[in-house]
Amino acid sequence: MRKSIKTTLMIILSTVFVYSCSQLLIFYIEYRKQEKINKDAVAFYVQEPVEEPEEIPEEIVEEEVPEEEKISCPIEVNFDKLLAENSEVVGWIYCEDSNINYPVVQGKDNDYYLNHSYTGEESKAGAIFVDAENSPGFADCNTIIYGHHMKNGGMFAKLKKWGDQEFYEAHPVMWLLTPEQNYRVDLFAGYLTPATSDTYLIFRDPGKYFDVYLSQVVAVSDIQSDVELPGDGHYVILSTCEYDYQDARYVLYGLLTPADGAE
Repeated sequence: MRKSIKTTLMIILSTVFVYSCSQLLIFYIEYRKQEKINKDAVAFYVQEPVEEPEEIPEEIVEEEVPEEEKISCPIEVNFDKLLAENSEVVGWIYCEDSNINYPVVQGKDNDYYLNHSYTGEESKAGAIFVDAENSPGFADCNTIIYGHHMKNGGMFAKLKKWGDQEFYEAHPVMWLLTPEQNYRVDLFAGYLTPATSDTYLIFRDPGKYFDVYLSQVVAVSDIQSDVELPGDGHYVILSTCEYDYQDARYVLYGLLTPADGAE
């Protein structure tokens, strides 16, 4: 009897071990697949802008432009090619010195891109996508952009790092490029919130209710910022899952400022 029980336990343990190994292999293959999709996207569609050297007369003293006044995108995206790949691409989000360098899509609902990449391939990592309820072109007062929290640190997994003041001060800016306009994203607030909170209210037009919303965002933020927040400005909310409690989310806010000389 004891031998039979021991044999049964060995079979069960072996089955569990094989299953666990197979799951780890599946996750590894999935992560490698997603990394390739992301690397290919950057390789195919992104390049650094080429600037022609400007000849400056010797009698003119070159004045360095303050960093905060420079509103020039550090990358360029070939949206013609990208839109040919997927007509639901609405932008590209990028942050220097980070892994955030992804196409942004907007589907007909908030389900499809949870498990499909920007190419339409099935993928556990999904895609970075805009809330389906938002107006096109980042025209609302606040536009919500979602991304998975991947265990390998991909997609929006590292958003919570911006909740640390020192990290935030070293990475205060992201970039949002679109087919129509490029934007500098001046980050100013981040905090943990339930998935069902008022954080996810969408405001179409400015007004007193949106002003209250912004003031509440600043009040609960993990970080302090000196970014001025105009009531008629346009903002993005980057959102990802966190595991501090059930259905927790970390959100990071940014103000959109037109880049590359646009008004």
